[in-house]
Amino acid sequence: MLVADLRLAPAAALAWGCALLVTALPALSGMVCIAAWTGTLAVCLALIRRPARGWPGRGAGVVARWWRVAPSLAVALAGVALVSTACFGLGHLRHPPALDQGRPLSGAAELTVTGMPRVTAGGFAPDVAGGAPAPQRVMVEATLDTFETRSSSVAARAPALVFLTIDHPETLRIGARFRTSGSLTALPPGDSREFLLFARGAPEFIGDPPWLLGWADAVRAAFRATTYELPGDGAELLTGLAIGDDSGVADDLKDAMIVAGLTHLTAVSGANCAVIVAAVMLVGGALGLGRRTRIAVSIVVLALFVVLVTPEPSVLRAATMAVIVLVALALGRPGAGVPPLCLSVAVLLALDPWLARSAGFALSVLATAGLLLLTRPIARCAAGIMPRWLALALAVPVAAQLACQPVLFLLAPQLTPYTIPANVLAEPAAAVVSVLGMVVCLLAVLVPPLAALVAWLPWVASSWIAAVARFFAGAPFSVVDLNDSAVAAIGAVIVTTLLLIGLFAHRTHPLLGRSAAAAAAVIVLLIAAVLSGGAIARVAAVPGDWQLAACDIGQGDAVLVRSHGQIALVDVGPDPEPLSDCLKQLGIDRIDLLVLTHYDRDHVGGIDAALGRVDRALVGPTDGAGDQRLLERLRDGGAEVAEGRRGLSGALGDYRWDVLWPRDGDRITGNDASVTVLFTGPLRMLFLGDLGEQGQSALESANRIATVDVVKVAHHGSADQSENLYRDIRAVVGVISVGAGNSYGHPTDRLLAILARVGTRAFRTDQDGLVLVSGTAGAISIWTEKGVPP
Repeated sequence: MLVADLRLAPAAALAWGCALLVTALPALSGMVCIAAWTGTLAVCLALIRRPARGWPGRGAGVVARWWRVAPSLAVALAGVALVSTACFGLGHLRHPPALDQGRPLSGAAELTVTGMPRVTAGGFAPDVAGGAPAPQRVMVEATLDTFETRSSSVAARAPALVFLTIDHPETLRIGARFRTSGSLTALPPGDSREFLLFARGAPEFIGDPPWLLGWADAVRAAFRATTYELPGDGAELLTGLAIGDDSGVADDLKDAMIVAGLTHLTAVSGANCAVIVAAVMLVGGALGLGRRTRIAVSIVVLALFVVLVTPEPSVLRAATMAVIVLVALALGRPGAGVPPLCLSVAVLLALDPWLARSAGFALSVLATAGLLLLTRPIARCAAGIMPRWLALALAVPVAAQLACQPVLFLLAPQLTPYTIPANVLAEPAAAVVSVLGMVVCLLAVLVPPLAALVAWLPWVASSWIAAVARFFAGAPFSVVDLNDSAVAAIGAVIVTTLLLIGLFAHRTHPLLGRSAAAAAAVIVLLIAAVLSGGAIARVAAVPGDWQLAACDIGQGDAVLVRSHGQIALVDVGPDPEPLSDCLKQLGIDRIDLLVLTHYDRDHVGGIDAALGRVDRALVGPTDGAGDQRLLERLRDGGAEVAEGRRGLSGALGDYRWDVLWPRDGDRITGNDASVTVLFTGPLRMLFLGDLGEQGQSALESANRIATVDVVKVAHHGSADQSENLYRDIRAVVGVISVGAGNSYGHPTDRLLAILARVGTRAFRTDQDGLVLVSGTAGAISIWTEKGVPP
């Protein structure tokens, strides 16, 4: 039985722990840095002065053990020192204190594009009437270089997510620099993004991408042009798997990939690096190239591949580990197993400590560790009851899943039972797409007509992956929701530990192995019984007298109002599936009044769930052909569509509804044009859409709003809020429709502090699930799906 070399594992673990600590508490980075360098120097000096013949006397055994662990301790302390030094040296640029004032800042920013733009509403489509491109609302990852306010200019090197409107999103090329004005919101330090920038006006480009990045943009553009005519799901996945651009993958396909456990195949992941290196080595061998030549070519091709697909955390991890293995191979040193993984982790965290907080990086490291440590033992056990080839095929996804499951539970508290069979069927096709996708990239630049023909080969493989995802996502019990992600993660760790004990001890200690396996089986059965019983109890416990229902649809809004069988729906969320599930759970077939506050995807993306059910729709002011097309779909479904303007009113059962904003004649679009509705009846309920602080102030100036019982908190709890408005309306309940683990930091500490100061009790769909409100102003009742509120 082979024993894994874990000597570098403590160094990687300590470096990771240190990175988590100093990125969460940057003030500690200086002290940790000094302590770690001092400890490293002390251990190194002790090793240098080590006696040649050891330490005589009774303590010789203890001292001998110390000398054996001292080199590993020195390496671990050096890793901690490097990580803390990087955080100490870069922290003030990554999260400048001057830009974190607890409120949004207005000013001008200079940024460098680091990711591919994604449309937040509409699509990349020309205006049919005039032929000119319609402005598109997009979001793009960028590095904030400087931010200027009226009183100061602050230099930075901070990752930011930028929201802007632009005629030609394709001009936002990776590496391009641009200038724009807008509102800057700081996120908690240590997140993958430090700031959100909401731009006003079109960006002004001030620099082209450097040549090192510019060539990759040309290759990506050629690949997109070559595969543009390919049909269906296969075309959407092909672009993601080949060049890392998953912006074209439809939301329903993304959901299916998540449910089937194939998210890592939506775009390029670490596994693609291994496939590319293996392909280069094999081709080089067939051409008769020497070993060192093949290694050099592999490293160059791998570097070009990383630039092409963009350095996502999992890709960086895999590429760094591959380079370490290749260099060791060139030097004639052993380079397989756990040591290259641990060294790659330590190196990357020393260069960028904030990678420690990346879920993609953690899953990539854990999956690789699971494959290296668990695949052979699992395959050996399974070979007793099935053919060896099948045992090995199953052992690979099982090993990766066991290692990753605790983190997956923390990200989304749900079980996806079909992950293993889906991966067994899809992974071979992913390798085909990786290799043939690179071939298509080359041909798209050199011989475009031939590339268009060859592209059908990887399209077949990517279509197979999509078909596997949709099949398993549509199977019974494809998703089993769990109530508590932390409890689920702890349970996964316990069950996995017991299974590993059973796996490794079944030969040397048969009784221990059988006992551990039996204990794991009993725990799994108990958890299944509790989950099924809890699900039945939750369905039975849904109160029938609710008047407001905030659906748990992720990062977006979809809130229902009901009175005497009549239904109003305010926004439809980002995707149709979760909204359809919510409407089905609440027994809703018809919608009397639909309010679309504005046209961001997190408010209108789920429109398919409402089409054909709506009698009347109040909509915000449109901004382009994409918005108009959406309204045409509503009309085609039988809805009467009217623009929501201040002064409109109507009845819904016992409720009167009034539109308070925007005013007739206002020439505004976007968040601050959100249709704002007040429902007055047994309860007074105010829906604020995505109004920002300026919009909320304007709303209050235009209306005399008395106190309310319930407020649908604006913009999912962002920091851009007017405390005066919340103080004046003095709501008893504040409903925050927000997605679990969202990348925007919603709801923000500032918003939660505002609600606490004005006495409004917050209920959040990310923590509470479906939220139902009933009763009257004198006696409000709250029911939540994930617990009983006090």
